[in-house]
Amino acid sequence: MRATTYRGPYKVRVENKPIPAIEHPNDAIIKVSLAAICGSDLHLYHGMMPDTRVGHTFGHEFVGTVHEVGPSVQNLRPGDRVMVPFNIFCGSCYYCARGLYSNCHNVNAGATAAGAIYGYSHTCGGYDGGQAEFVRVPFADVGPSIIPEWMDEEDALLLTDAVATGYFGAQLGSIVEGDTVIVFGAGAVGLFAAQSAWLMGAGRVIVVDHLEYRLEKARTLAHAETYNFTEYRDIVVEMKRTTDHLGADVAIDAVGAEADGHFIQHVTSAKFKLQGGSPIALNWAIDSVRKGGTISVMGAYGPVQTSIKFGDALNKGLTIRGNQCPVKRQWPRLFEHVRNGYLTPSEIITHRIPLEHIAEGYHTFSGKLDGCIKPIVLPGAS
Repeated sequence: MRATTYRGPYKVRVENKPIPAIEHPNDAIIKVSLAAICGSDLHLYHGMMPDTRVGHTFGHEFVGTVHEVGPSVQNLRPGDRVMVPFNIFCGSCYYCARGLYSNCHNVNAGATAAGAIYGYSHTCGGYDGGQAEFVRVPFADVGPSIIPEWMDEEDALLLTDAVATGYFGAQLGSIVEGDTVIVFGAGAVGLFAAQSAWLMGAGRVIVVDHLEYRLEKARTLAHAETYNFTEYRDIVVEMKRTTDHLGADVAIDAVGAEADGHFIQHVTSAKFKLQGGSPIALNWAIDSVRKGGTISVMGAYGPVQTSIKFGDALNKGLTIRGNQCPVKRQWPRLFEHVRNGYLTPSEIITHRIPLEHIAEGYHTFSGKLDGCIKPIVLPGAS
């Protein structure tokens, strides 16, 4: 098969790899029809994620058709059209029994924190991802779901991570009717978080970013107020000013550690990996919410993070909540929102890239070129 492979920082290429085989009776092999490049994939692409090995296939957002199933699989059969959450989970451990699928205890041996994610380095289990023609899906009876007949395949693709994560970010904010919500970051997840905040009763939604084309999308897609932080001496002061000098009720960090790493890296040429990423957006969130407010963290951070204003968060009495999204837990609500027309996920797609051109796709997305917000990958195109 043809598959994306990592060759080192800023280097991916498409190569021939063996079609994955059934390794366990509960496995399924999926023929990928659509995949996507996620903003968090840029941490891998830039060489910022620990233990990203040469030859690894990226891609944790994908949908496709069941090609083969193991002898123990009961819920799927060849030919079924399925969507696969980015989390790999067993469905039966302590955490899965409580719906915390992203914290599954049985899929990433030896990890103290990270769960398992398709195509996200050996830190997250070493499972190859879906930016390929075929992918192996473990625990096939508990992860994938058959795509409803009425659902567009591109909408289903975005529900495997971006929409679910944005919705989860708003959910973690414990938004109540009339709340003012600030979303830091107008990438795909931030835009969906802004949309979701309205669904949860927000009275005002503000999106902060520095790229005008993304802020325009926030205005048209999420109907949010927008602020370009490069236009203000101090964006926190502006956020306080526009909220009667109290601060917002909820702030959602949809940025995380910058995918280029901490500024010290550029000074010393040292590789601090993702744990050295600068938490600017998180500190802005801490400073921008009112006392007693809530911060939801959806951006990607490494295990060690420096320079977070935890003392300020403590003294302000803030609630900080975060996790990798347990995707499948969000699907029943999201299916209804899509079916009722409250969400049309595919509106966020800006680029459709043949698999063979994925190196150019990563370059475009990484460089914020050509108005790129959400690129999807077409394995069958050339």
